[in-house]
Amino acid sequence: MKRFRNILFVADPEKVCRSALERAVMLAENNQAELTVVDVIPRISAGFRLRDGGATVEDLQAAAAEQHLCRLDALIKPYAPRLHIRVKVLTGTPYLEIIREVLRSKHDLVIRPPEDAGWFGRLFGSDDMNLLRQCPCPVWAIKCKGSRSFHRILAAVDVDDSLRPEETRHAMNLRILEIAGTLALSEFADLHVVHVWDAIGEILLRGTVVSTPETEVAVYVDQVRERHASYLAALLQEVTGILGADALDYLKPKTHLVRGEARKKIPALARKLGADLVVMGTVGRGGIPGLLMGNTAETILQQVDCSVLAIKPPGFVTSVVPEG
Repeated sequence: MKRFRNILFVADPEKVCRSALERAVMLAENNQAELTVVDVIPRISAGFRLRDGGATVEDLQAAAAEQHLCRLDALIKPYAPRLHIRVKVLTGTPYLEIIREVLRSKHDLVIRPPEDAGWFGRLFGSDDMNLLRQCPCPVWAIKCKGSRSFHRILAAVDVDDSLRPEETRHAMNLRILEIAGTLALSEFADLHVVHVWDAIGEILLRGTVVSTPETEVAVYVDQVRERHASYLAALLQEVTGILGADALDYLKPKTHLVRGEARKKIPALARKLGADLVVMGTVGRGGIPGLLMGNTAETILQQVDCSVLAIKPPGFVTSVVPEG
């Protein structure tokens, strides 16, 4: 399955992440997709004073752009025999300009190495997090250090069950599994699918105010678990029709129906499995343009230490607008 058609790779020529760029090139080749590599430079303040007769602010901005363009050309040169790669230098706030480029050129995937090694744990609110919150297409934050190939991919469905309506929630779960399955096939990786559930109200049923016989509480918990298990099974059956029975038979995805809180259980499972990539949704609920991620997704991103592919639900509209 050719999942991506127009990929955007965000580079920093001064901090080269060859493994991430190599993965972007391979993905473009496998999908017969367009690949554009961009760098974002700051805008020089218009109030910057220069001596009379010297270079103008516009001259300096143009020179900086040309310098970074040359670095991008050198960066992609080793891949020139394999495919044509476009290069661009954008000017402004990184996450805003990346999203505007996505909107202009209709990219369907952004690949970006995290800003530094501590990104997931320390840089909450950084350009990376803003990009994950606001970018309308999937964002793949690829960790530079680690194996060149992925061995285990963890797809997390229903990370935040507040996503409404149910049709949107279900569509995003299918999208997560479709993308995770496609990548697992191309990487020859093991595919794990996790769905975290809990029996809401169980503590109240066992409390002193509302006392319920233990047998009835146990029946209630079993019913809740069975409902979630049935949904997960139906979800995998539906994605079989998208990826194909042969693909799912080859992948033999391993399912994890875990009881507890998603914000705790998903990072713990990712560490236990030694996951190289977590594929998950990153919007708490639908229908509101540019809504930030749900708290659960934010918390998970702060805890995992592997690459993350963040996906928005169908119909998500970013609050970032193209420059007029």
